Amino acid sequence: MRLSTKGRYAVTAMLDLTLHGGKGPVTLAEISETQGISLSYLEQLFACLRSKQLVRGVRGPGGGYYLGRDAEEISIADIICAVDEWVEFTRCGGNQDCQEGKRCLTHNLWDDLSTEIYNFLRSITLAELVERGGLREGGCVKDQNKEADMSGMNASSQVA
Repeated sequence: MRLSTKGRYAVTAMLDLTLHGGKGPVTLAEISETQGISLSYLEQLFACLRSKQLVRGVRGPGGGYYLGRDAEEISIADIICAVDEWVEFTRCGGNQDCQEGKRCLTHNLWDDLSTEIYNFLRSITLAELVERGGLREGGCVKDQNKEADMSGMNASSQVA
């Protein structure tokens, strides 16, 4: 399965908004700079996210975006579906006409896989993603194991 940049960037932008939205509205320019996503692309994504009420905008000086609901209420599937991005594993797009107008032998397998992935992404909220990833402000991932390894290396190199 591969998501296009549309789905990936939408999730990334929403995660950035989750991390920084507590201080006030976040501008698309800030997200663009922090995440390396073009401003025009973010504008397109946020138009979709706004239409699904996943974000809300504040106009004028000091304006920007907030989450449209609590981070605990927005699933990753909500975000991906809002930008019209979904991965369908059947060749027929779910129409059951993949083999000369009829359902192919493996249709149910691929349809079930699509459902499993949707349910998995539906079960993860933005709040959970922040918690699971050990994310902190600034949008960086804090890898505690790596830090422990590095501090252990520093200690061992000091001993030698």
